Amino acid sequence: MTGSLKGKVALVTGGSLGIGRACALVFAREGAKVAVADVLIEDGERVVREINEAGGEAIFVRTDVSRAVEVEALINTVIKAYGRLDYAINNAGIEGTIAPTVNCTEENWDRTININLKGVWLCMKYEIPQMIKQGGGAIVNMASVAGLVGFKGLPAYCASKGGVVQLTRTAALEYARDGIRINAVCPGVIRTPMVERVTGGKPEAEAQFIALEPVGRMGRPEEVAEAAVWLCSDGASFVTGHPMVVDGGLVAQ
Repeated sequence: MTGSLKGKVALVTGGSLGIGRACALVFAREGAKVAVADVLIEDGERVVREINEAGGEAIFVRTDVSRAVEVEALINTVIKAYGRLDYAINNAGIEGTIAPTVNCTEENWDRTININLKGVWLCMKYEIPQMIKQGGGAIVNMASVAGLVGFKGLPAYCASKGGVVQLTRTAALEYARDGIRINAVCPGVIRTPMVERVTGGKPEAEAQFIALEPVGRMGRPEEVAEAAVWLCSDGASFVTGHPMVVDGGLVAQ
């Protein structure tokens, strides 16, 4: 797929760290111009510098995806900078606070749903009209294996990611005839800052996560990014409405 996205424009939300950062770098490697959106300004600007210094082209836009006015401004900024939007990875998300269902606070529920699910909906709400206007595009929403199977202590997170899977399927059906393909990626346990926050860097906690994976290790952000960017490429031209599992065999157990 080397250089196959030259001349295209890609947006990655939550692009400052982890899987989002990896997606931005893979898009740039493949020749796309990249817009990185996040609330983490310093980290996001670092990713943009990394891309630009490697000979690519990227911009950073500070965006809270749970706020419609900011998402609309993000899409307008991308169009003003590059004139079009070919691909979008709606990746911004949080794990929320770990607690059983009855101990999950309303604040945690609302914040997790607002960022993880409402944020994906808002991004598509403003990405899709632009893609229709230009004749097509491809969107990948970042879900999780937690949207396919349950995990104790993560009621809001699991609900949000299950919602992303169903939202993806619905939107894919609605806009298939408009030349817009919409898929989801469901990562397993990936070594990212999010997972590191959950484990606290404790070897015993990491061992418990690794034990979930039949392959015997955590995944790498780059492994998820390769799948996500492929779903945007012409190589996936007949794939839409699909929640692609990238999980080392976790849900196959």
